[in-house]
Amino acid sequence: MKKRKHTKTIMVGTVPVGGSSPVSVQSMTSTDTRDAGSTIRQIRRLERAGCDIVRVAVPDEQAAAVLGAIVKAASIPVIADIHFSHRLALQSLEAGVHGLRINPGNIGAASRVRQVVDAARQRSVPIRIGINAGSLEKDILKKYGRPSAQALAESALRNVGLIEDMGYDQLKISIKSADVPTTVEAYRLVSKKTRYPLHIGVTEAGTLFSGTIKSAIGLGILLQDGIGDTLRVSLSADPVEEVRVGFAILQCLGLRRSGPELISCPTCGRRQIDVVRLAARVEKHLVRSRAPITVAVMGCEVNGPGEAREADIGIAGSRSRGVIFKKGRIVKTCPQERVFEEFLRELEGLEQEAAPDRAAGTKKHS
Repeated sequence: MKKRKHTKTIMVGTVPVGGSSPVSVQSMTSTDTRDAGSTIRQIRRLERAGCDIVRVAVPDEQAAAVLGAIVKAASIPVIADIHFSHRLALQSLEAGVHGLRINPGNIGAASRVRQVVDAARQRSVPIRIGINAGSLEKDILKKYGRPSAQALAESALRNVGLIEDMGYDQLKISIKSADVPTTVEAYRLVSKKTRYPLHIGVTEAGTLFSGTIKSAIGLGILLQDGIGDTLRVSLSADPVEEVRVGFAILQCLGLRRSGPELISCPTCGRRQIDVVRLAARVEKHLVRSRAPITVAVMGCEVNGPGEAREADIGIAGSRSRGVIFKKGRIVKTCPQERVFEEFLRELEGLEQEAAPDRAAGTKKHS
């Protein structure tokens, strides 16, 4: 992995973004923001999932009116997502949001953008300049003929220059397309020309299945290149799944450890247990855990413990019995009908041992 590019550090509420700070994981509520109760309940679910920063849509005056209550109820920073209306951006700042996401090009006249920038400066609230393939300036689209990586990068840098000319530099940048190669190339281009932190993601990635694949590829390439300071996985799914996938990507690359990692063998003719069913049961249990441990589910006792030697704990099976192993060594054998129960008992003990690490801050920003 390439060394991560050292970018400018900005503060989104209490969460540092950029510099040497851990890559933070964001999501966006899918509730009607005007329904403050539903939005707060969803934010609390995201908090429990480990979300670092949450974004809410502010489409109208009604949504802006309840934003203050939402911000007060949240224990993580709240970003207001604004399109077209500078007044909604100003109201959001008055409500106490910790960040703004705007596309200066659709806010309107420069005088309106300046009002937003001045208000953000007074409150030291960072602004994310969000450029999407579907909302490029007409002259840039005409110049390139399509929303290419070069077009996205030029739009982003133009809008950064606009805000800088207004005397503000608490900025982060996102340049998103639904096309993975375009997204990757656009971020690479911008990364070479600015030190502002980058919010990375593949927009409109798709469903839980297809969107996870596209996001893992796109974000994985960028993070492997050392690009990216905060991320959102955009899925047509429960926002909690966005957080889970985001942390899984970071965990696979060794960038963050937010909870357990499950490894399980592909089924083959040697398997002696129903690996698919057993792995699903174990995964269901692990969803609630934040212990930074590796858990293995293997199909046979011949190869299982050896192949999963680095796992903290694992389970494997034979025709008549199941085995529980730790760090590649079998520590318990029992009848197959009891192996899952015994495994959970051992697993829960290991999770409790890891609890002090969580209290010390392993869960977040580690």
